[in-house]
Amino acid sequence: MILELDCGNSFIKWRVLDFDGVTPIEGGVVGTDSALLASLSDADKFKLKKCRLVSVRTPQETDSLVALLIDVFGVSVSRAVPVRELAGVKNGYNDYERLGLDRWLALLGGFHLASGACLVLDFGTAVTADFVAADGEHLGGFICPGMPLMRNQLRTHTRRIRYDDTAAERAHESLAPGRETVEAVERGCMLMLRGFVLTQLELAKEYWGNDFVVFLTGGDANLVSGVVPDAKVVPDLVFVGLAMACPLS
Repeated sequence: MILELDCGNSFIKWRVLDFDGVTPIEGGVVGTDSALLASLSDADKFKLKKCRLVSVRTPQETDSLVALLIDVFGVSVSRAVPVRELAGVKNGYNDYERLGLDRWLALLGGFHLASGACLVLDFGTAVTADFVAADGEHLGGFICPGMPLMRNQLRTHTRRIRYDDTAAERAHESLAPGRETVEAVERGCMLMLRGFVLTQLELAKEYWGNDFVVFLTGGDANLVSGVVPDAKVVPDLVFVGLAMACPLS
């Protein structure tokens, strides 16, 4: 079995592929290395042989996790690394090593699935947009705060804004003007996200007319899916690119 990991700044997303190396059998999201090990501790269920991962953590944090995986499970570990070009896609950053590896893998996966021009929108702690032309040229992208960052900034810097995650979720049931602070904040942030999406669509249409595919990925993709009804929602788009960057026989 193959263990796949997407190690972000806030969470680790994981999934285990069956012996065919293709079919996911289980997965989840955890906040710490120890929680990951606990999730994978059932040796009868998970017979791990190999691991591939992408990490935007510090090298020291990534090295520590890799050492744990090798020690506990005895797996071989393959890591995604920055490259100028892969699978027909050309990294568009002036310094290609500065493009976040999770973004790189997501746009690799998007181009592979689209077989042509695509706009990849990833909704996590931050929101990213990346444009890939039909010839595989990455045209660059945008980064803005995601829902968690916007929400936490308001909570941190505004004393009277206090509410829990359950209240936040209820507020998403409508986009009517808020009659409570939680509704005003959550719906305001949602409208900002949707406005960001619409500007990305306008730019993509300037480049390619209607001849492109939109991909939505990340934990908050559902908050904007109504704005782009024809978009393809692919929660594991980073893992699609990871398999391309780190093929395991």
